[in-house]
Amino acid sequence: MLIIPAIDLKDGQCVRLKQGEMDSATVFSANPAEMAGKWLANGARRLHLVDLNGAFAGKPINEKAIKAITDELDDEIPVQLGGGIRDLDTIERYLDDGITYVIIGSAAVKNPGFLRDACTAFPGHIIVGLDAKDGKVAVEGWSKVTGHDVIDLAKRFQDYGVESIVYTDIGRDGMLSGVNIEATVRLAQALSIPVIASGGVTNLDDVHKLCAVESEGIMGAITGRAIYEGTLDFTAAQALADQLSEA
Repeated sequence: MLIIPAIDLKDGQCVRLKQGEMDSATVFSANPAEMAGKWLANGARRLHLVDLNGAFAGKPINEKAIKAITDELDDEIPVQLGGGIRDLDTIERYLDDGITYVIIGSAAVKNPGFLRDACTAFPGHIIVGLDAKDGKVAVEGWSKVTGHDVIDLAKRFQDYGVESIVYTDIGRDGMLSGVNIEATVRLAQALSIPVIASGGVTNLDDVHKLCAVESEGIMGAITGRAIYEGTLDFTAAQALADQLSEA
């Protein structure tokens, strides 16, 4: 089980939001590349980046900060990135800049043809980010909840050839309220590709609960606010996950 630190980028800084609200941003670092280096030094084996401005603008905004992060990491660990990715040229540019996995979110839901093309052009590098509330998929920075069932959509995208699914329960993201284990397991059980849990990882108890269901197909968990505010010690969390995975 990978514990994956998140670096959310807004105006070139590392921030966290509460439930996707841009005006609720807390700045944790003015130097995201330095923060990425810190997580690498602390034992991270993958990093999760989000271009928050890009997600709302529908185009890349924080490319300079993203490039600084990939330069800092120098291909030592995989980096996955989402936010504002709407065309194949953007994907190619990010992969050339050192990003390992590109996460397509709203664009996958609204333009499945684009997702299919991306999986064909860049096999093994495309992850879909599905954000859901009460089992229904939300898009456009969580501002719109669609009628799409999250499991039905995930199955369709699996058939396109996506590498994995990042699943966020938007009722819990940034709220330090624990992971929605039941919903995450239901999704993982329905798929043959891995699921990465996101939203609500708060403390070592959440790591225990996730590792208990790892065999259902949950390969990792993204954590942000908890590791920045100190309710979760990242190094201890990954050590615990490793220990439980071996048990």
